[in-house]
Amino acid sequence: MYPNEFRYTKDHEWIKVGGDEAQVGITDFAQHQLGDIIYVELPAVGKELAARQSIGVVESVKSVSDVYAPVPGVVTAVNEALGQTADLLNKDPHGQGWIVRIKIKDKKDLEGLMTAGDYEKYLEGLEH
Repeated sequence: MYPNEFRYTKDHEWIKVGGDEAQVGITDFAQHQLGDIIYVELPAVGKELAARQSIGVVESVKSVSDVYAPVPGVVTAVNEALGQTADLLNKDPHGQGWIVRIKIKDKKDLEGLMTAGDYEKYLEGLEH
């Protein structure tokens, strides 16, 4: 269910690395927990992020939640489509619903993140 090439956080973000850049978004589990997403606050391109720093806010009919950077980096692009169609996060959280693209400072930072299998086990623990 969760793409194997991604890495995951306990806060339900995913990161997909390609070269020295990566896309970041929220997981399918997170979008289910939030419900219908109506607004996404995006950071400025060029913003420098520390690991676990808020990169923006996702607002749903139920709640408002921060989205955190899985690793340190600099924002190189934001998904402008979310401004018009925030529900892309509900419809395609692991694809068209990406939130930001970042330039990674050090790929070693990825080592502390969960694999898809680890993340699925983590979710099983939350459901008990």
